[in-house]
Amino acid sequence: MKQFLSFIRKEFYHILRDRRTMMILLAMPIVQVVLFGFAITTEVKNTAIAVFDPSKDVSTRQIIERLQASEYFTLVEELHNPADIQRVFQEGKISLAVVFSENFHANMLHTGENAIQLIADATDPNQAVIFTNYASNIINQWYMETANSQFPTVNCQIKMLYNPQMKSAYNFVPGVMGLILMLICAMMTSVSIVREKERGTMEILLASPMKPIYIIVSKMVPYFALSIINLATILLLSVFVLDVPIVGNLLALASISLLFILTALSLGLLISNVVDTQVAAILISGLGLMMPTMLLSGLIFPVESMPRILQWISTIVPARWYIDAIRKLMIQGVDVVFVAKEFAVLSVMTLLLLAVSLKKFNIRIK
Repeated sequence: MKQFLSFIRKEFYHILRDRRTMMILLAMPIVQVVLFGFAITTEVKNTAIAVFDPSKDVSTRQIIERLQASEYFTLVEELHNPADIQRVFQEGKISLAVVFSENFHANMLHTGENAIQLIADATDPNQAVIFTNYASNIINQWYMETANSQFPTVNCQIKMLYNPQMKSAYNFVPGVMGLILMLICAMMTSVSIVREKERGTMEILLASPMKPIYIIVSKMVPYFALSIINLATILLLSVFVLDVPIVGNLLALASISLLFILTALSLGLLISNVVDTQVAAILISGLGLMMPTMLLSGLIFPVESMPRILQWISTIVPARWYIDAIRKLMIQGVDVVFVAKEFAVLSVMTLLLLAVSLKKFNIRIK
């Protein structure tokens, strides 16, 4: 046991005296959470709009004022001719045009009929859907509060579960947690064994009475401890900076996170065992894991929307199961029984990766 603790202490010394490594380990998670939480967002704000209002009556002015007062839209031009609509789109001045019918208020008053056309720039279809939905909701809200008592209208009430404010941070934070922990843990541990090979100190490790399993575990323990600090930092930033609540069981959330950290560390150790240089280890653990984690885990694109073959491939991406579990526990607040599948999959992955790492650990110098 003393030898094992000495190996762990040695690894801590290696990490703590390397300032660049410490910067990557502790500062990068903070930067990534802030960037994803604030800079990278699917929320629409200050969308430039133009209005064509031939009737210029009390109802149309109220609707226009509602649109202007919202944080989602900025009125940049009021059009006087239908032909101007195409022009402002071509000039890139607007992303949305709101077109009212003639005699808008009078038609509603006498016939109950009205017409508002929303014309959107759909070069980015996802954004177009978002800001047309925002505009529709504002108009429907005006109907419910102002016009419903005067004009016969049918209103559709929409209720958003778990994220009523439609904050993009609710979607990104669980995904960013999976991305950060996977990259940081795998990248750091992927250089741990190969570093000994390059420095020529592997002979000392192999000549020691320590069993290979203890050498591998001693490489994991310091990074596991530092990853716990990273996890706590990410959760604190999420709750107090990004206003993403932890609705579910905090103990279950911590347990699945620690299990995922072990999975990522085990994957990093496997990479470290099969490569011969630190550069190769960083390339595989960094670039090689980043793309699958971002594209196949559900961080950016829903797994259910992918082709069937990519859905199958995504099942071997550990971050997919972790992100699913975090969304259920952190955002939906489900009971731990509903993430039993994710617990089981990550446990099996961790055991398999550790077993293969131990198998690939070469006890003889080539």
